[in-house]
Amino acid sequence: MSSKPQPPLMKKHSQTDLVSRLKTRKILGVGGEDDDGEVHRSKISQMLGNQMRFGVREPIGLRIWILMSAVLFTTIALIALVFPSQLYELVFELRTTRISIRLYGGALLSVSLIMWKGLYTAEKAIIQWTLLTEACLFAVQFLVTTITLVELGLLSNSAIVLLLSEVLFLIITLLYYYHLGRRTKKTQNHTHSSD
Repeated sequence: MSSKPQPPLMKKHSQTDLVSRLKTRKILGVGGEDDDGEVHRSKISQMLGNQMRFGVREPIGLRIWILMSAVLFTTIALIALVFPSQLYELVFELRTTRISIRLYGGALLSVSLIMWKGLYTAEKAIIQWTLLTEACLFAVQFLVTTITLVELGLLSNSAIVLLLSEVLFLIITLLYYYHLGRRTKKTQNHTHSSD
């Protein structure tokens, strides 16, 4: 039996492979920080984007606040749709057409659906848009209510309570929105050498 001589084993040059890998990643544009400060591990995650999940950074009470907002908006929307004249008379102590209050109820019901969706998601961007939608609604309601009360020259107790609650809800919503928009500071371990 004759044994064939084995070809010499090719020695792998790990240093050149590493340089080659780094050059490939640089050409693909992967591995460095993008404009948002994110480091992408692959071209796919860079193209599709990372789903930003909360994990530990979710503000305390955020889910309860979104739940309360969704229930509040849904309840007021249903009252506006079913009993439109009572809702308007409660605040302004005047009568108005039912269609305008029902339109308001329909719009508020649509916003409440956004709130319900925001309650069950874990994506930061969706929750931020949900809070921004809620803040815009409170701001517009405050402006419209204030202008209407000034035009009518009325200032009932229920109108004052409504205005104060709108301002309070707006502030709470904006605080949650601000808290979600903050970046968490990454702690870096630096070794200092003594001279």
